[in-house]
Amino acid sequence: MARNNKFWTMLAVFQLVFGLVVFAVTRQYYLDDGPPTTPTVNLNNDTATTPNNTVTEADLAIFNLSVPAQEIPDDPVQISRQANEFFATAQYEQAAALYERLLGFGPDNVDTYNNLGITLHYLGRSDEALQRLNEGIVVDPNHQRIWLTLGFVNKELGNTDDARAALTTAMQIGADDSIRKSAEEMLQDLP
Repeated sequence: MARNNKFWTMLAVFQLVFGLVVFAVTRQYYLDDGPPTTPTVNLNNDTATTPNNTVTEADLAIFNLSVPAQEIPDDPVQISRQANEFFATAQYEQAAALYERLLGFGPDNVDTYNNLGITLHYLGRSDEALQRLNEGIVVDPNHQRIWLTLGFVNKELGNTDDARAALTTAMQIGADDSIRKSAEEMLQDLP
């Protein structure tokens, strides 16, 4: 009998530890309200820098950036990398400024509209976020991730009908099953 109790106690402890490990691994996902949390940027290879695409101190002042202009590169790949780093560290003002900058290099890059949209939303500038996301959809109405982001922002704002329409579209277009699954989960959370 004592051996039986020891077995069940160890099994209960194992299950508790296992549950805590699973919780720790998935915690960040749920704290961030699930995807989309990290922007993805795919720059077109046909974009080129031009002398008119330089960042000035006045550009930085608009966004109250503390980064001196000489530290911001003119290379879209470097700007994208730096913008993503700012986003990942919740420095959304700096990320938004750089995503805006990227649009100058590739105004047809839907991923940049997506990244800028979610960043603006996190800054509390959700009306601008919706505007940028809708601009991106005009560029490519078959881009699955931007529909997911549009649904997410609308869901967060309480725009249930708009969220439902965008998330349904994200489920129906594109081949990315992770985006489809995220859209489905968000749809289930709608009232």
